[in-house]
Amino acid sequence: MSVKVRFAPSPTGKLHVGNVRAALWNWLFARKSGGTFVLRIDDTDLERSTKEYEDGIREDLAWLGLTYDETMRQSARFDRYEEAAEGLKAAGLLYPCYETAEELDRKRKIQRARGLPPVYDRAALALTAEQIAAYEAEGRKPHWRFKLSQAQVKWNDLIRGETVVETASVSDPVLIRADGVFLYTLPSCVDDIDLSITHVMRGEDHVTNTGVQIEIIKALGGTPPQFAHHSLLVGADGQGLSKRLGSLSIQAMREDGIEPAAITSLLAKLGTADPVIPQSDLMKLAESFDFDRLGRAPARFDNTELEALNAKLFHETAYDAVADRLSDAKISEPLWNAVRGNITRLSDVAEWVEVVDGEIDPVIEDAAFANEAAVLVPDELNDDSWQELTNAIKEKTGAKGKKLFMPLRLALTGRARGPEMAVLLPLIGAEKARARLRGERA
Repeated sequence: MSVKVRFAPSPTGKLHVGNVRAALWNWLFARKSGGTFVLRIDDTDLERSTKEYEDGIREDLAWLGLTYDETMRQSARFDRYEEAAEGLKAAGLLYPCYETAEELDRKRKIQRARGLPPVYDRAALALTAEQIAAYEAEGRKPHWRFKLSQAQVKWNDLIRGETVVETASVSDPVLIRADGVFLYTLPSCVDDIDLSITHVMRGEDHVTNTGVQIEIIKALGGTPPQFAHHSLLVGADGQGLSKRLGSLSIQAMREDGIEPAAITSLLAKLGTADPVIPQSDLMKLAESFDFDRLGRAPARFDNTELEALNAKLFHETAYDAVADRLSDAKISEPLWNAVRGNITRLSDVAEWVEVVDGEIDPVIEDAAFANEAAVLVPDELNDDSWQELTNAIKEKTGAKGKKLFMPLRLALTGRARGPEMAVLLPLIGAEKARARLRGERA
């Protein structure tokens, strides 16, 4: 069986780490299996769906490297959903309900007060023709519910193992709203059948919905795909991410200077026992994907871990891999090699360009010491000059250890920490080094 999976975002908001993790795992599985990855735009809600959000979804996926083999838009398939709905109606499995939202809410409150689960009571199934006519005369429009079997639905989940949903404890789901809008469930089932989707991988908050969808797919004459429900992401504090999704959107991360490989390297391993290491090659991540390695405990997303991974990527990145992104700043290979171990974002390089090529205000802790050092700076600087200079200053002043190295670093760079001075000093140059040691802006 050829693997075919789908990622189905709704263009009503921005992609965030939670749904990108689902997209990534589907992509990794498809690529490892030599299968097909489908992008399905779930835009049946025409009022809330926008082209801007859809374009943003496609841009984010492209930036992350998650290419898709097929794409479809649900808003182009309303005729197909109508056809499926009519078939379910004819089979007596999709029935009209005339309760208002207020009436349904009142029913749920009464059930809870009695200690009962707030499950729809199927009162609409007992409506007479006269009652329906009366509702229609009032101007009420029905919403349509799928009639569940009220039996057990079982499947072998690829992550959770054997899973059972008791549909008797689930309300018959609304598939079509009173205004005629299709809700998520029916279009999704129809699409999975028509696209021959073989596997559906998504968050464990969909488990109950899966039991419902399996019944609908079978009622439509289809074969349910295999399901895999992964754990949900939580924050570093163990709390849900919902209130922080704005800052966790892929667009926000991109604008903040986070590299796509940092995001995919982290999300690929969250929820597994595998170590998180920077990996720029998505296909290598795909090779290591395995359902057996996916745990069921909530996975903690820590932005600090993401930033550390971002930094590690640069520490291991050769100049040629970023040269085209550094050209505007006129950063040379020696400078990149000197500073890459001290940056978290590519934009951080600008700080060190300023230190090397620009003018800074030196920090002078001991003017006499710094002036002594300025005299000892040789005219020609090379890889050995820093060692030779510090040895000479130590011999002349008696300073050693932190009292020797820190004042020199502060004077030459204006900063207490940074790249190795042995590499920086030749890049700064003798004339500028002497001027800074004399306390001059240079």
